[in-house]
Amino acid sequence: ARNWTVSVSWGYAVQIIRGWIPAHEMERPARTFYNWRRNNNPLWFSFDTRPWSKHPCEEPYVYFFNNVVMNTANNVSWSEYMLHRNNHTGCSWKVESPEKISRVEVYKIPNPHKWDQAPRRDCCRVLPTEKEGTMVIDVGECEEGEIIAPQIHNYNSSAANATRYL
Repeated sequence: ARNWTVSVSWGYAVQIIRGWIPAHEMERPARTFYNWRRNNNPLWFSFDTRPWSKHPCEEPYVYFFNNVVMNTANNVSWSEYMLHRNNHTGCSWKVESPEKISRVEVYKIPNPHKWDQAPRRDCCRVLPTEKEGTMVIDVGECEEGEIIAPQIHNYNSSAANATRYL
């Protein structure tokens, strides 16, 4: 089974990371820079960031935004993200690698009131697909326990969701 963490920053990027990372860790933005000083002390930053791992297995696969289409008939947005680069080497984990995924499709029913609610995060549900090299994701309201701990997903309900979008 795939034990991955999937993070969608709608309109920007999708990240797939091997292993499960708790939601409270993923809420912190990843550090993508070094301090100008020689000693890279994270306490010198004025904001809280998630340190990157130097372990090659924990390096995220990043897919950048490529296209978006809004289906006004059923009020569903479809966005496409393409793999930035795939030079991940040196991982010896037995966790399946996302290296065969070159494209991610994200389906979402927009909620204009989401900005007025807390927390503003949604959950990602990976849907079954026949498309080679493609991951299809349904982004929507989180179900109870979905963020806190990984759950076995009911693919029968996902298939029903997929037909609603496609």
